[in-house]
Amino acid sequence: MDNTTKPIELSGEKSYNRLKKITERLEQGVTELFDSRRYKEYLRVMSRFHNYSFNNTMLIYLQKPDATRLAGYQTWKKFRRHVKKGEKSIKVIAPAPYKKTVEENGEEKVIVVPHFKVVSAFDVSQTEGKPLPEITTTLTGSVEGCDVFLSALEQVSPYSITFEDFDKDAYGFCDYQERHIVVRPGLNEAQTIKTAIHEIAHAWIHDNHNPVLEDEAPKFDKRTREVQAESIAFACCEHFGLDSSDYSFGYIAGWSSGRELKELHSSLEIIRNTAAEIIGGVEEQLLELRQEHGQEEESPGLAMSM
Repeated sequence: MDNTTKPIELSGEKSYNRLKKITERLEQGVTELFDSRRYKEYLRVMSRFHNYSFNNTMLIYLQKPDATRLAGYQTWKKFRRHVKKGEKSIKVIAPAPYKKTVEENGEEKVIVVPHFKVVSAFDVSQTEGKPLPEITTTLTGSVEGCDVFLSALEQVSPYSITFEDFDKDAYGFCDYQERHIVVRPGLNEAQTIKTAIHEIAHAWIHDNHNPVLEDEAPKFDKRTREVQAESIAFACCEHFGLDSSDYSFGYIAGWSSGRELKELHSSLEIIRNTAAEIIGGVEEQLLELRQEHGQEEESPGLAMSM
């Protein structure tokens, strides 16, 4: 076990110190992340836990990058599974707001104070018992239902999408002035989907207005824009079961070199937020299509959106 997959031991410490230690480990994890192997591994974790916060996806990556489904000790019992003896818990951060009475303009009022605490969770691989319902992926390597999936992407995209030839050495491009995405026709189905997601990522976060952050888009250099869009496309493809073996992040160490921790953290959070928006939007569109055809899926309901 290397330094990126070491259990975080916090037993017997006060709540404040537990959270402080977690925060320090997160900062260390961000700075250690940027070589091609580790970076792809983190994006895979992020694709599986897209509903989790950036901090928690990083914590899962640092402790158990092969995790697939997390739940607390008692929650697993409800699914008639129990944690195997000797398993080390995965530490994540959970909201724990509390109420407080304050005086304002001579009157007492109750406010909710944001607060967080460190909690323990376990991956399904650390448990045994009753089998869980299977969750099927939307795509396969052969990209079954490509047209339907592209239709879902078009609904999620903030820009219109067309398929036409153009005079550029690329599979597609994003026109910010016309708010339009062009994808080269004649690509294989997998490449068509990957290209569409890459360009949709540009449209989401590199336009003058950022629909993810609900604010004007930060000014990123060209390399950063491409790192962000390619990372989002990789995470989305991973989530939907599309072969992503041809993705390469050999340049990631050079891109991150010399950048401040705050800038790296910001880019990673934007990547997570945008991938989650695209994944969630596509899943919603596909669910509507399944319901129209009477093909609603079962779900084990284990997601802890933290």
